[in-house]
Amino acid sequence: MNPLDTPLGFSCDFLFVPGTRPERFIKALDSGAHGVILDLEDAVAEEDKETARNAIRTAWPQFSAEQKKRLVIRTNSPGTKFYSADLILAQELQVACLLIPKSESVDQINGAAQVLPNTAIIPMIETAIGLDRLREISTANQVLRLALGNLDLQADLGMICDPQETELQTARYQIVLASRLAQIAPPIDGVTPSTDDLPRITDDAERAKRMGFGAKLCIHPKQVAIVQTAFMPTEEEIRWAQRVIEADHASKGCAVKLDGRMIDRPVVLLAQRTLALAGKH
Repeated sequence: MNPLDTPLGFSCDFLFVPGTRPERFIKALDSGAHGVILDLEDAVAEEDKETARNAIRTAWPQFSAEQKKRLVIRTNSPGTKFYSADLILAQELQVACLLIPKSESVDQINGAAQVLPNTAIIPMIETAIGLDRLREISTANQVLRLALGNLDLQADLGMICDPQETELQTARYQIVLASRLAQIAPPIDGVTPSTDDLPRITDDAERAKRMGFGAKLCIHPKQVAIVQTAFMPTEEEIRWAQRVIEADHASKGCAVKLDGRMIDRPVVLLAQRTLALAGKH
């Protein structure tokens, strides 16, 4: 099984759920979120890590095969005393996708891939070291796409950002560029801390799409529909995506030009994601 053959590569929203709140797992899946992240890191206190793992383990048989394809487990960061147990849980459950926070090296990602050969990996970039090593991290084994940990990155860099996070524009550009060069799915933008400032959530999601991100992290179900609307393809984008897929099929997967633009794997992936979001693929 190819670990990168997962619908999470086309998802435009990922909703966090604390691993200690199993009563919310199904609710999150029923919220309409494309991806649901069962969180073992920031949302779980140190003394509750094992409780969270057990809650996920107990709930796992309740999920259907289709639901499991939408589930992601966020581990604790590599190097912490909790990380190994998180990987063991992911291996036991054969999770489709793993989100690794504070990813800082290719060895960390390849090490997880060795333990989980059938699992897609999303490295989360939220430190200066991770940002500096984007190129190698993005090309590590089984990397599906990158994610931005915007709040932690601000803290690590000592930034005090304005509400628009103008100071992080360069970092966002670097992550989009690294994803394109690595020919992986468009990256996932960070969270909007406010759950009540709907215009802020809308603006953040629209900015993410304009910058080349393919998805956004959500911390509350009310953010999901807003993010999906912002990322929903226009009719023009849908027509372009259909033409890209047709050209790709005609070339039998070889690189081909369409309207003077080179159509290669990342462009085809983007077209597939566009049609999937539009319900036409």
